[in-house]
Amino acid sequence: MAASDDAQALAGLKVVELGQLIAGPFASKLLGEFGADVIKIEPPGTGDPLRKWRVLKDDTSLWWHVQTRNKRSLALDLRSAEGQEIVRRLVDEADIVIENFRPGTLEKWGLGWETLSERNPGLIMVRISGYGQTGPYRDRPGFGVIGEAMGGLRYLSGHPDQPSVRVGISIGDSLSALYGIIGALLALQERHRSGRGQYIDVALYESVFAMMESLIPEYDGAEVIREPSGSALPGITPSNAYPCASGDGDSDEYVLIAGNGDSIFKRLMTAIGRQDLADDPRFAHNDGRSRHAELIDGAIADWTRRHRRDYVLDVLESAHVPVGYPYTARDIVSDPHYLAREMIETIRLGDGESLKVPGVLPKLSRTPGRIQGGGPALGQHTRDVLDELGIDRETQAKMRERGVI
Repeated sequence: MAASDDAQALAGLKVVELGQLIAGPFASKLLGEFGADVIKIEPPGTGDPLRKWRVLKDDTSLWWHVQTRNKRSLALDLRSAEGQEIVRRLVDEADIVIENFRPGTLEKWGLGWETLSERNPGLIMVRISGYGQTGPYRDRPGFGVIGEAMGGLRYLSGHPDQPSVRVGISIGDSLSALYGIIGALLALQERHRSGRGQYIDVALYESVFAMMESLIPEYDGAEVIREPSGSALPGITPSNAYPCASGDGDSDEYVLIAGNGDSIFKRLMTAIGRQDLADDPRFAHNDGRSRHAELIDGAIADWTRRHRRDYVLDVLESAHVPVGYPYTARDIVSDPHYLAREMIETIRLGDGESLKVPGVLPKLSRTPGRIQGGGPALGQHTRDVLDELGIDRETQAKMRERGVI
């Protein structure tokens, strides 16, 4: 996407991030990519624990350079009275605060919604937690995997009669971040009318639950409890993973085929040489196909396992049938479509080394998002932020001696 000379969509917006790890920081990352000034507050000495998560290079998480790009790092002890007062002064000038502590934590520090909104009536506060700010479970600690379980996703992940498996990423946290940002943008829009802010209460389990499609009406209306189904999508046929032949004749590669549209199904069956199934009136619509899913999946698998994956892809793409295969990171960074869409960008780290990172979403035509390097060093912008607040250097030095910053 070409850079724009226009101001970015969120230029002039001031954001204070009080969260750590995934959900809160992911939310503020999205705002920073579109021009918001995001001040990330981290504990002095250690910083956000994400700095040490997963694969490290030069003692810093590679993930850090995605999760914290475009932010300014302020190393500040939130447990100290002086640190809390600095936060209040920052919030006085902020549009949005994002936090993902357990409910009650900020209130204990004198940084809760009531306190901050009284000082800044236009403030918008995104509060992400495991179970939300109310209800009998509000005080429980909640990580993404627990939210995914309670939200219904974990039960459906995997194969029948086997232990459930987790999605390989922290999807509950990321979904909550997205809902948090949707809420913040809605609140910003409403603030244009009322001049007043509000807080957005996001629970990890609810963000997952909101994605669960027909789970509840099927239970209530038909007493159906949806069960895990492996790679298939029950009630939507055909949509599954199918084995392909490898070089030695084994079936160790798969393709994913979504032939569940009525006209797509006909094209799929014709392409694999099963005109009889394409013309069978029982399979004209999805409900009839779903009653015979085993037969249809078997016919498709009989064809795919006789051919190499590249051949299957070529044939079905030519027939305009949705088809693909599970991409690894290696597949992604070399895929021409990813590259053409600028979804893989290269940044320059502080030591001069380059690093490939995901591009920015969503894609705006006139004021697109941008990446300005990787994640900041711990406290890299502490002096700048405190200077902007009018705190003189002598006072800063004393606070540094006491471990406040």
